[in-house]
Amino acid sequence: MKIINNTQCCNTVSNNPDAGNAAEKNNGMRRYILYAIPVLVIWWLIYQRLSEFSHAVTYRLLNLPEGNHLSSAIEFFLYETPKVLMLLVLVVFGVGIIRSFFTPEKTRRILAGKKESLGNILAALLGIVTPFCSCSAVPLFIGFVTTGVPLGVTFSFLISAPMVNEIALVLLYGLFGWKIAAIYLGTGLLIAMIAGWVIGRLRMERHLEDWVLQIQAGGNGMVEEHLNWEDRIRYGFDAVKEIVGKVWIYVVLGIAVGAGIHGYVPEGFMASIMGKGAWWSVPIAVLIGIPMYSNAAGIIPVVHALIEKGAALGTVLAFMMSVIALSLPEMVILRKVLKPALIATFAGVVGFGILIVGYLFNILI
Repeated sequence: MKIINNTQCCNTVSNNPDAGNAAEKNNGMRRYILYAIPVLVIWWLIYQRLSEFSHAVTYRLLNLPEGNHLSSAIEFFLYETPKVLMLLVLVVFGVGIIRSFFTPEKTRRILAGKKESLGNILAALLGIVTPFCSCSAVPLFIGFVTTGVPLGVTFSFLISAPMVNEIALVLLYGLFGWKIAAIYLGTGLLIAMIAGWVIGRLRMERHLEDWVLQIQAGGNGMVEEHLNWEDRIRYGFDAVKEIVGKVWIYVVLGIAVGAGIHGYVPEGFMASIMGKGAWWSVPIAVLIGIPMYSNAAGIIPVVHALIEKGAALGTVLAFMMSVIALSLPEMVILRKVLKPALIATFAGVVGFGILIVGYLFNILI
């Protein structure tokens, strides 16, 4: 009997579909890891040679003279374009995997019921890794507000998600280094936290559209997915296809504009209109940035070129933040759920925070 039972037990294990699926998933993970190692090595070797490549193409292949405006612009474009795109692909893939742990439903559950101060901090941090764009603003906003997330906490998320995202950080790191990227990350999070806290203190729930308040909790239709590691890796690949597929053209256009500034704008020219000495440059930069339609991918290469030509860091950061966090298209979409008074308060509080950041960095750096 024991032999028969052992045989049956062995047959049961060998025929267990769950065990077979687990083994197949483990094999899939090993394959991904084995593929990733040589790909990363090749990526690194190519990345390290980009400067040599851009110089060789500009002055040897195209045979352009050194010191020429056109030569300088072309070399800038040929170096920055592959550099930024390569960084973007790598970071978006990694952040895509991280984002698979923070679905909208899980984010809502983390934020629901939290006290405002802690909630503002969590919301700003979650905004970095949570998928957010203008098209998802309305359902996410409704989902958060109608399920117990305080209004101020929701605004901290609303500010952080578009402004402090992986695209902005990777481009800033690639073009300026980790210090400027860290400064942007810290100030962006601070604005999101404080602005959300201020809006929460103002108790402006009555300025939500009436139909938003009538939605019953739990009716937001958010469904949480259960993903394994193979699914998360696919999520990373999908993030690359979706995000890089959408923004690469903005990257190229932004770098093209930056290349033109780099090659043709005289040294120090921007200092006269966007330098530290021009006190009015920060509010003007914010006002110019608000109606512009762009994202981090398109605006940061331009920012790089402006700073290179003498513009003050604080002024340029204020311009960049206003373009990304206070864009007119986002305001138009949010009008579906917010009354004009709340939109004006949101824009005023965030704009004031951006002004402070601009002046502060012009003084300190």
